[in-house]
Amino acid sequence: MDLQVILLLVAGLLIAVALTAPLADRLGLSPTVLLALVGIAIGLTSMYLMRAEGLGRFASVANVIVNLPVHPDAFLYIFLPILVFDAALNIEVRRMMEDAAPILLLAVVAVLVATVAIGVALIPLVAVPATACFMLGSIVATTDPVAVIAIFRDVGAPSRLNRLVEGESLLNDAVAITLFVMFMGTLTGGQRLGLGAAAVSFVRSFAGGIAVGYIGARLIAGVLRWLLDMRLAQVTLTLALPYLVYIVAERQLGVSGVVATLTSGLVMSAMAQRRMSPDDWHFLHELWEQLAFWASSLIFVFASLLVPRMLFNIGWHDMVLLAVLIGAAMLARAVVVFGLLPLMATLHLSQTVNNRFKAVILWGGLRGALTLVLALSVTENTKIAPDVQRFVAILATGFVLFTLLVNGTTLRLLIRLVGLDRLSTVDQALRDQVLRLSRDRISDTVKTIGTDYEFPDALISDVIRNRAVTEPDLPSDGAALRSGEAGDYRLLLGLAALASHERELVLHHFGERTMSGRIVEEMLAFVGRLVDRIRAGDPAEYLRTARHMVDFSPRFRFALWAHRHLRIEGPLVDRLADRFESLLVQQIVLKELEPYIEEKLVPLLGEKVASMLREVLRGRHEMTGAALEALRQQYPAYAEELERRILRKTWLRREDVEYRTLFEDGVIGPELYSALRREVQLTRTEVEVRPRLDLGLETRQLISKVPIFAKLSKVQLDTIARLLRPRFAVPGEQLIRDGDHADAMYFISSGSVEVEVVGQKIRLNPGDFFGEMGIVTGQRRQGDVHARGYCQLLVLREVDFKNLLRSDHEIQMQIATVASARSMMNQRASGARTE
Repeated sequence: MDLQVILLLVAGLLIAVALTAPLADRLGLSPTVLLALVGIAIGLTSMYLMRAEGLGRFASVANVIVNLPVHPDAFLYIFLPILVFDAALNIEVRRMMEDAAPILLLAVVAVLVATVAIGVALIPLVAVPATACFMLGSIVATTDPVAVIAIFRDVGAPSRLNRLVEGESLLNDAVAITLFVMFMGTLTGGQRLGLGAAAVSFVRSFAGGIAVGYIGARLIAGVLRWLLDMRLAQVTLTLALPYLVYIVAERQLGVSGVVATLTSGLVMSAMAQRRMSPDDWHFLHELWEQLAFWASSLIFVFASLLVPRMLFNIGWHDMVLLAVLIGAAMLARAVVVFGLLPLMATLHLSQTVNNRFKAVILWGGLRGALTLVLALSVTENTKIAPDVQRFVAILATGFVLFTLLVNGTTLRLLIRLVGLDRLSTVDQALRDQVLRLSRDRISDTVKTIGTDYEFPDALISDVIRNRAVTEPDLPSDGAALRSGEAGDYRLLLGLAALASHERELVLHHFGERTMSGRIVEEMLAFVGRLVDRIRAGDPAEYLRTARHMVDFSPRFRFALWAHRHLRIEGPLVDRLADRFESLLVQQIVLKELEPYIEEKLVPLLGEKVASMLREVLRGRHEMTGAALEALRQQYPAYAEELERRILRKTWLRREDVEYRTLFEDGVIGPELYSALRREVQLTRTEVEVRPRLDLGLETRQLISKVPIFAKLSKVQLDTIARLLRPRFAVPGEQLIRDGDHADAMYFISSGSVEVEVVGQKIRLNPGDFFGEMGIVTGQRRQGDVHARGYCQLLVLREVDFKNLLRSDHEIQMQIATVASARSMMNQRASGARTE
């Protein structure tokens, strides 16, 4: 009977949840607030019905509601993994890493500050152990930013600010629950942890959770590659992952299950997209969004049902304690928002956040279902003293109700008071331009449709007249843009449209499987940064941001350092291959953007703005083309192989579509269709493997390419190979500086360099060498040397060079001859310069 009643209760609550969203929208309330009110109302009604006489079945149902036959831990194990994993899965990890420092600081320090502030404030006023006060602080330290994020998106807040708030909320849940588990263990186990032991326990739990989540997600991500185009199997694996890592971490290893779940979600967000088709990835997100909606709604309603019971027999002293708790929590959050955020901006780790947004973030620190569930896990734990249970239940529940019923209901009013419900100068100007530019086109379309449908002319004219927008005046200050002229606003519109279409093209290529997942992830993050800069209101930021896409990334520079100093080749090979593919795809996408300007933007924005957009696109073409050409010159065969791979992928994709069309049209049967698809899949498996880029740094082979070493024996080559050190140079890198001490000579195995001596520029190609004059004569460098493109060099240090000359007369004679000729060349160049 109880099971049937519970299922009936869940069904009824799901209906209530489904009706809450539209009702909340009509009332102007947050759905979270309305869900809490519904849950509390049901809980109060159930308590009344349970105590009433003669109600029979109604009383038994009410009794089930008030005394849910579900242990609070079930809420954590059933709902918490879904909520945490979904939130992490929706985070753009690459973009979040750009703000890793402020997010980590806000999340970790904010929770610690709140926990300590609340604990210190309550300890003198209560008779419960100090650990219980700090545990309460960790329980109420978690924030629910759903309402704030929704409002930020409505008013067009910067996306980076959204990421800060989302990232903070995501991580502070993990930190708070880790602290809560630690305090709970202290209370139930009777062990007293000192500050040092507590810190070690926290770090162990947090780090262990990260390790479990990372390993689990990597294993599942590896399996996803085998299940390509099997979306149901892929989604099933992602559903199993959060529960797997949560239980293993929490129960088997004694580390943080929440951190493990969070980590697994972040890793899957970063890795799964490249292992799934765009349609399957979209399907995965939609399914998880639905699961998270059910979980968050049900857990909140279930927790709210028990609020009346938890607040039973509340007294005046409890109200005083609640007021102290509210004051301490608000003060702690104010320290974080008004103290740490400006500090991050001062340290150039975060963008400046104006005071209006800070006020909304402060007041919008709502507490939600997670706080109630943690409080429930305390009240239902028989190892916790009854006075501690009552203390936590009343204050945690009261604090949640305060933030929901006071902060939540007045948040929109605060938004209006600080003016965040109004568009910024840039967005207002863009809106005006959209209305201005689209009015005539829409009017013509409506007139054509009305005429085709033979509607009365008077009716058509009346609709057009009522809907037509009077041409607005542009803002006079123009503070958000450089000039404030209409062309600037149109240009911003055009750049925004280009960025949006570029994102569509990237996803299209990913869907066509002409682009690898790793590259699409990078390019989508890049387009996101472009949009951020466009919304900042400065058209020049578009090209400055685009230039970063072709610059050498920090990962590339680290790989170059590892190769140069540690002689580790693998990371550099991978980064070069990534760069090659990224630049090639960028070039293709930029080419496809050109007709979009002609077809879509010229009619909307006019020829003048379209001309500026073409110039911007031409600038990106030149930057990308130059970077790609430098790689092509160094690795022409690899470039051809990548291009061949793209064409083969396109062929296979079209072939797959053709076979599916023939099957759906009934031209071929299921057996033949399956056989054809298997053939395509086998070929695709081969094509998906990216060709290996060979740096050509096998030392003996490189030495034999240098003319002065070409006739040496194998033994001599091996001797020199042990002396020479390979060096990879990137375009524009300065290898020798005029006036520096000569400490090495260089052999060019591939690529070319440019030597500048007394104003003349000399190009050296494979087989040439340079830098020997300073070593031979002991003089300082007499010119500058730059890499013209990607170069593979062999470096012979000064001490090894002199030992080599002393040990081999033949090499000594050859180098002396070339050095003499080079000296005469430098003298002639110097004489010509003097004349």
